[in-house]
Amino acid sequence: MTLVDAGLSVLAPNYHPLPVTLVEGLGSWVTDDEGRRYLDLLSGYSALNFGHRHPVLTAAAHAQIDRLTLTSRAFDHELLEPFAARLAALIGPLVAGPPMVLPMNTGAEAVETAIKAARKWGYDVKGVPADRATIVVVDGNFHGRTTTIVSFSTDPDARRGFGPYTPGFRVVAYGSVDAVREAIDETTVAVLVEPIQGEQGVVIPPDDYLPGLRALCTAQDVLLVADEIQSGLGRTGTTLASELWGVKPDLVTLGKALGGGVLPVSAVVGRSDVLGVLTAGTHGSTFGGNPLACAVGLAVVGLLETGELQARATTLGLHWGARLDALVDEGLLASSRRAGLWAGLDVTPPLTGRQLCERLLARGVLAKDTHGSTIRLAPPLTITVEDLDLATDALTDALR
Repeated sequence: MTLVDAGLSVLAPNYHPLPVTLVEGLGSWVTDDEGRRYLDLLSGYSALNFGHRHPVLTAAAHAQIDRLTLTSRAFDHELLEPFAARLAALIGPLVAGPPMVLPMNTGAEAVETAIKAARKWGYDVKGVPADRATIVVVDGNFHGRTTTIVSFSTDPDARRGFGPYTPGFRVVAYGSVDAVREAIDETTVAVLVEPIQGEQGVVIPPDDYLPGLRALCTAQDVLLVADEIQSGLGRTGTTLASELWGVKPDLVTLGKALGGGVLPVSAVVGRSDVLGVLTAGTHGSTFGGNPLACAVGLAVVGLLETGELQARATTLGLHWGARLDALVDEGLLASSRRAGLWAGLDVTPPLTGRQLCERLLARGVLAKDTHGSTIRLAPPLTITVEDLDLATDALTDALR
């Protein structure tokens, strides 16, 4: 007898989704299999920064599907260099040196690529002895779920049961420049950090943290690698969250929104003298930079080049933040943190984040809990102020 015969799911239980089955989406709204509509305030963990089925993105995907979807990197195609050039033009001024682009697929792949590039740069350029390179990371981090990345996770659920763990990482306290300084030695090649910790609950560091890391890394000849997979591409009201502190990383990892919610697209963008240490055969990906991905990625870059969506996230975020702060002042929330159109809300026990998400689901709003007492909200950057207020009204009602 199979699992299906026994009436059980054949799907591995690695997620605990809310009890809703979605079948359609448009803009900020989705519809379930019973015809009920919901406001999507998760946006695929920021993969859907431009909403569901954005017409520019779907048109680009449809047009490319009818022409060419994959060549592998064994052959060039006509969109690869234009995509790299446009993405470099968008992100290049925000990194610390002439930019180079390496396209990949998922966010975790982008982080793995940055780790490999940093190590090879450490050996080939900095002169770190072979196989001794170390990278400083911080607690509360979330960079993906590969075996290397969970090796330096401090989340027991993500880490437990997957050893033996990959060496070469030093975990220090998030928000402390002094802790990073103490961890750096002659083997250190990089500091890897999320400018704002998304999975942890939109945790925002002290204002002197990112500038302090930048100065420290420069002084110690260590690469500053910013994971902007959730925080980048307009979410915080800036193209990169690093801009909020005037910081230019050496390498930036991008993903999620780079594929517009259409397909997985990621990239590492940063100093050409660092990414340039990778040569033919040292790293690769069959699907990385495929024609379909480049077509959608080009359309995404086009949406961000004007700055209108970033400005929109800033303006709507200020309006939204005032309403969220009022919920804290009223005692309905324990605390809230926000950057642009991205918020982490802490509930007061005995209410849990999961319970609040279930209450929101009943009121037609989708959100996601994290770490027990926190929910994350990431509305599409295209959401209207009326829909944002509608969702906040539902939140207020659910808390009361």
